[in-house]
Amino acid sequence: MPPDRPPRVLLTTAGFGDGHNSAARNLDRALHGTAECRIVDPCAEGAPLLNHALRLGYRLVTTHAPSVWHRIYRSVENRDFSRQQVPFMRLAERALAAQVEAVDPDVVASTYPLYPYFLDRYFKQGGRRRTVLTIVTDSIEINAAWCHAPSDYWLVTDPETRRGLVDKGLPEGRVIDTGFPVDPLFNDLQPVPADDRADPFRVLFFPTAKRPVVRRIARAVLSHSGARTELTIVLGRNLRRLYRRAREIKKAYPGRVRLLGWTRKVPELLCRHHLCIGKAGGATVHEALAARCPMLVHHLVPGQEEGNLRLLRHIGGGNLADSEEALAAALRDLLADEAEGWRRQKRNLARHARPNAAIVAARLILQHARDPVPA
Repeated sequence: MPPDRPPRVLLTTAGFGDGHNSAARNLDRALHGTAECRIVDPCAEGAPLLNHALRLGYRLVTTHAPSVWHRIYRSVENRDFSRQQVPFMRLAERALAAQVEAVDPDVVASTYPLYPYFLDRYFKQGGRRRTVLTIVTDSIEINAAWCHAPSDYWLVTDPETRRGLVDKGLPEGRVIDTGFPVDPLFNDLQPVPADDRADPFRVLFFPTAKRPVVRRIARAVLSHSGARTELTIVLGRNLRRLYRRAREIKKAYPGRVRLLGWTRKVPELLCRHHLCIGKAGGATVHEALAARCPMLVHHLVPGQEEGNLRLLRHIGGGNLADSEEALAAALRDLLADEAEGWRRQKRNLARHARPNAAIVAARLILQHARDPVPA
């Protein structure tokens, strides 16, 4: 890299799940002012209409037919991505090569497992070699697509994931535990302390698109007799679909329910609430961890999200509560004996929280932008 210009970093992502985009955006924030960054989604650029349709299909299947997605996910384990056989992915591969030519990056950091395969073919076809870092956005249960990616380094979310990848044969010195790159803002926020009175007990709820789930979970939280509970429901992209039922809950429990649509204040919200209820996506789980906010998982996508739940359980900071009965039982356990269960989980999370993970990963990216490409 010439000494008279800042490093150039190409961050590649995809819209199949929120974790990839979240990780890329947070790395971009952490690199701000120290590198020239560009975030690109080659799938969206190569075939925007088809990519949009596939993303909608992905959300529908993972929300309403997770067992179907599990079979699809497992089938990828035996797929050879070193050879491109899917027309849609050929378009994405050409779009990525065009971005590499346009940006001329010193390093490429990919939050999606397929792009290192594309880059490897680009290099073999005569493209100038760059350092490639794979940002693994899942925990513990890692699909073979991540493991077999022709990458120079793998940045992972936690020590157990690192041990698992090394045990699968990845070079020990090139698998680096940085933590999931959450928003750098977490590093400056103060979470609810473990000695808080927890009265009222504030719960932050991220529903899926399933309409009945909103009322069921909200009522289970708000009807809990052991504590005064308050609920914030973040409707997000499901605002139109879920608003009517969420508003019914707000009317039924006056003064105890807050409704939000799309928000950029998730770090602040997590740090102001005592408990998070959501699906076990990589971004949500690690944001809850960074905020030291215990989490109950109400929706689990088999395969890719099972490891995130395992991590929560391993840390002792959350559990699965995918029914009204399980949720009510979990709340009783957390709030019994002046919320001793909740305080214990807060202490467990504090020992494992990585609010500065994006900053740590950004430093590594900058280092490898300046270093020679590994042999």
